[in-house]
Amino acid sequence: MAEEHPERALELRSLVTDAGTVELSLVEVDVPVPSGDDVLVRVEAAPINPSDLGLLLAGADVGASRVSGTAERPVVTAPLDAGAARAATARLGQSMPVGNEGAGRVVAAGPGDTAQALVGRTVAVAGGGMYTQYRCLPAAACLPLPDGTGAVDGAAAFVNPMTALAMVETMRAEGHTGLVHTAAASNLGQMLNRICLEDGVPLVNIVRSPAQVELLRAAGAAFVCDSSSETFMDDLTAALRATSATLAFDAVGGGTLASRILTAMEVALTAGAEFSRYGSTTHKQVYLYGSLDRGPTELRRSYGMAWGVGGWLLTPFLVAAGSERVEAMRQRVAAGLTTTFASHFSDQVTLAGALDLDSLTTYSRMGTGRKFLVTPNG
Repeated sequence: MAEEHPERALELRSLVTDAGTVELSLVEVDVPVPSGDDVLVRVEAAPINPSDLGLLLAGADVGASRVSGTAERPVVTAPLDAGAARAATARLGQSMPVGNEGAGRVVAAGPGDTAQALVGRTVAVAGGGMYTQYRCLPAAACLPLPDGTGAVDGAAAFVNPMTALAMVETMRAEGHTGLVHTAAASNLGQMLNRICLEDGVPLVNIVRSPAQVELLRAAGAAFVCDSSSETFMDDLTAALRATSATLAFDAVGGGTLASRILTAMEVALTAGAEFSRYGSTTHKQVYLYGSLDRGPTELRRSYGMAWGVGGWLLTPFLVAAGSERVEAMRQRVAAGLTTTFASHFSDQVTLAGALDLDSLTTYSRMGTGRKFLVTPNG
C-alpha cells in the first residue's frame, strides 16, 4: 500500500552562473506522481562519491566559498577559475540535480506489476539526482535490498561495488592476470581487495602512508606499496614480479604515478630477459579513472613501446558488458552488501548540512577515511 508523502520536497542543486561561480542551494520541487512501471522512492541515504564532486562543484575553489541564505536553506557560492569556467560552459545557467546513487523506501508506484511489487521495499538506485527527498524512476533501475538490509547499507550499492567488479572483469577481458590499484585504502580500494581475495586475483595495492599499509595488510592484502616511501619503486617492482600484474587502475590521475607504475612493470618484465631497445613485448596498461590530483599527467618514457594510458569509466563498461553480465554483478553486490561490498561512512549530513562550509571543505578533499553520507529526510 502506498504511503502518504508531501506534494513538495527539497532537492540539492548546482548552478554555474555567468558570473563565473558555482551556486549550491536547496530548491523546492514538486514530488512526482509515478506512472507505468515507475516508482517513487523516499531517499534515506545517498553517499558523496568523488564522481559526484565534479558535477556538484565544477572545479570551484571551495576555500573561497561564501554562504548566504538561512540555516535551513543555505546558499553556497564558490568562484571558478578561467579554466574551470570554460570547462563548464555547456552547463551554464542550468540548475542541475546532483547525486549518483542512494537508497530508500518505495512509497508509491505506477500501476505496472513490476512497480507495484516494490511498494514498501527498501531499494538501492543509481538514477542520478539522488540528493533529494523523493526520487521517481523506473522500477528496473531499482535493486531490492535483502530483508533486514537498511538504506545506509545499500546507499553505496552501485558506484564503488560495480566499479571494483568491473575492474576485475576488464582485467579478464583484456587478457591480464593481475591488477594494480592506487589510492587503495579508499572504500573502493578495500572493496577491490576483498573481491580479489575471494576470486584469487593477484592485486598490488598502492597507498600513500604507513598507516594505510597497515590497514590493508590487516585486511589480508599480500602486496601493499607506500608511494611516500624511499623504497617505493623497489617495493613496487618486487610486487609486480611476484604477481605479473600488467594492468593498473589509477585514481590519482595527475603527476608521475602512472608513469612510475609503467616503469616498474617494464623492469619486472625484462628482469633476466635478453636486451631489446624496444623493451618488453608484453603490453602494459594504466587506466586513469579518477582525478585526486588535478594536475597534468606526466609520462616519462622509460618503459619500452608496448604500453598504453587511457581513461576508464564504469558506464561504457556496463554498456559493453550486456544486461546478463550486469545483472549477475548486481546480484553479487546485493548478496554481499554487508560483507564484501560494505561501505563505511565517517559522517552523516542532512541536505542543509551538506552545504555547511566545514563539511563541504572536508568532503571536497576526498580524503581516505572521510566518506560522507547525505540523509535527505533527516
